[in-house]
Amino acid sequence: MMEQRGIPKESGFDQSIGLLREGYMYIPNRRHSFQSDLFETRLLGQKAICMGGKEAAEIFYDNTKFKRSGAAPKRVQKTLFGENGVQTLDGEEHKHRKQMFMSLMSSERLEHLNNITYKHLDTMATDWEKKGQIILYEEAKKLMTRVACEWAGVPLWAKEVDKRADDLSTIIESSVSMGVNYRKGKQARNRSENWMKDLIAQVRNEERMPEEGTALYTIAWHRDLQGDLLEPDVAAVELLNILRPIVAIAIYISFTTLAVQQFPEQERKLKENGSDYYQMFVQEVRRYYPFFPFAGARVKENFTWEGYSFKKGTLTLLDLYGTNHDHRLWDNPDRFEPERFKTWEGSPFDFIPQGGGDHYLGHRCAGEWITVRVMKVVLDYFVNRLDYQVPTQDLSFSMVSMPSIPKSGIKLTHVKKV
Repeated sequence: MMEQRGIPKESGFDQSIGLLREGYMYIPNRRHSFQSDLFETRLLGQKAICMGGKEAAEIFYDNTKFKRSGAAPKRVQKTLFGENGVQTLDGEEHKHRKQMFMSLMSSERLEHLNNITYKHLDTMATDWEKKGQIILYEEAKKLMTRVACEWAGVPLWAKEVDKRADDLSTIIESSVSMGVNYRKGKQARNRSENWMKDLIAQVRNEERMPEEGTALYTIAWHRDLQGDLLEPDVAAVELLNILRPIVAIAIYISFTTLAVQQFPEQERKLKENGSDYYQMFVQEVRRYYPFFPFAGARVKENFTWEGYSFKKGTLTLLDLYGTNHDHRLWDNPDRFEPERFKTWEGSPFDFIPQGGGDHYLGHRCAGEWITVRVMKVVLDYFVNRLDYQVPTQDLSFSMVSMPSIPKSGIKLTHVKKV
């Protein structure tokens, strides 16, 4: 029988301010100082266990050990996730709801996504040619709003694009904000949920007939385990759980373009090596640059792992960023090397930018395949179909702000299609 071990414990009454001050590096810094893959602290006035690494990810995504209900703080639910969405469910209810999302990820639907993305990129590039300068992140938010809505079957008028893109991106950007920015995030979510509820009602009243297989159709007519349609508020949250993550790809688009600038030898490799290298490149962007800092869950029942005791109900955070930069899992983790994915074995627990585990049975992001597809399309377009210049600017990004976005937004000038 394994000897009981004490979990290293951080001193102090509450470390919530420390988390906000250190951002993505809060958990990695303490894992390093404690020389341990887990430690105990206090966050938001409660005991919390923080953990990282491949083995920690594997136990974290064991649905017999951890649950998601009650893990996300209310303030995050009121901005980023919404209330009673798939992220907060467990057991058969979660499995059933997750299947609804995964049904949207057919090869036909994903190929349709490719075509939509190319189409809107080409249209927007024509407009960019007329401008002296664009801020890529701002343009990418509008691009991804157009793509998300068309792919999901959500109607979007041209005059609405700026407003909807601003609301959807504000939901993403305000999730850990305080004060005015947090209130803006709540207001943006309320407006967006009302927009979704109106559409759901129109579909159910047969005033609108979206194409079968789209997210709007699927979610409007989805039935729960009891055979009932989702409550309108819940259906609205789930429809936003399609649109919001697709719009968040704007962050990855910015980092993809930044990577080409920071590592100029990569453009030649992209042009010489084709689609396989594109896949490795976008995966390395997702591993190397910050996106989600951590994921949360609560201990389902008392259990012991590696001699450490986990008590029922304890908030537990998994270090996503730190696991993606763990020197035991990745050679030279602080170097940008797409070739590392040539020999990557595809573990669901060592590469976890959008969560780990199984897409169908666990809590790994259902939209991960969408993210990779869109990133590859945009990368191909920018490398092979677009000329542009990158003027002098602040291309740094914060490891404290969550989410992290390049400070300049990536200014591009003299944009021209080729």
